[in-house]
Amino acid sequence: MTNQTPPFSNLAAPGIRELKPYVPGKPLSELERELGISHSIKLASNENPLGVSAGVTEAITRSFSELARYPDGGGFQLRRVLAEKHDIDPVCITLGNGSNDVLDMVARVFLCPGAESLFSQYAFAVYPISSQAVGAEPVIVPAKAYGHDLDAMLRNITPRTRVIWIANPNNPTGTWLSKEALHAFLGKVPREIIVVLDEAYVEYVQEPDYPDGSQWLGEFPNLIVTRTFSKAYGLASLRIGYGLSGSAIADLLNRVRQPFNVNSLAQTAALAALEDQAFIRRSVALNNHGMQQYIRGLEVLRLEYIPSVGNFISINLARDAAPVHQALLQEGCITRPVANYGLPNHLRVSIGLEEENRRLLKALKKVL
Repeated sequence: MTNQTPPFSNLAAPGIRELKPYVPGKPLSELERELGISHSIKLASNENPLGVSAGVTEAITRSFSELARYPDGGGFQLRRVLAEKHDIDPVCITLGNGSNDVLDMVARVFLCPGAESLFSQYAFAVYPISSQAVGAEPVIVPAKAYGHDLDAMLRNITPRTRVIWIANPNNPTGTWLSKEALHAFLGKVPREIIVVLDEAYVEYVQEPDYPDGSQWLGEFPNLIVTRTFSKAYGLASLRIGYGLSGSAIADLLNRVRQPFNVNSLAQTAALAALEDQAFIRRSVALNNHGMQQYIRGLEVLRLEYIPSVGNFISINLARDAAPVHQALLQEGCITRPVANYGLPNHLRVSIGLEEENRRLLKALKKVL
């Protein structure tokens, strides 16, 4: 025995030691303090520039008197409303502290050392993080035109494959898969492999042949569809999302779900948000307008971009994006470099209000 303090990294599980932590963007106030600027705009986190529905604010305000009470641990009322929305039994719904929480549950339930987790190049950062954290081996399949190469993903399935992650649309590229292509893919995946269809940006998609994965749960018992209230519904700070699956899978996920993982304010806000679909329509209309505003501006600047159906667009600067990002910060425009996704020349920019988009394009022209 020794009293010498051990190197704690040696005590951590191998998957944890090899992980690089997710680095979130700094708060607006901290960036302004560091840079000595004010009146900056944040276009880095794919948030809803309209904020939240007025009904959400009113509902939360009414619930303040219950802050000393524990939340409904089973989310009974919210699961009932979501069940009606998706025409599914409430037992098939898993609530999460954001959809990331559900993704992490999937990894803890279905992945382990020796198993493989399959996802595309440029896919959402949580997939490798959750996979490696439980000791599974992440298998990255090269992208096709910045998006999922489904044929290549099928070729990479091995006897050790346990989970396949697909983001549709994908973050940070904004690429998407058609109904026909995705349905054919699901039909070829062995039933003993879990397929997670991450639909965080589904509300923004306007393409006529974009699939609603929740409609396929009865056909594919190995399918899990995740959704979030953080994007179009504007509830990013409250962290609430959910998973849809067959009851057998939901039962397993709920075995590892933390008690009271979704707080009362989040549940109240989600219920109110679901009632105001007019707010969603306004948000989508604003997003469509802003996307066209960016496309026109980028074409004037002769900058390439990845066509996106989300509420963001990734711009190819044809040079290292980090110095451009820093220069934009000095102009009060906060964007998201995506070098950690293997795209060092790209900046991901969220769709903002019309004036915010105009300001970003003006600043981009200046710093370039």
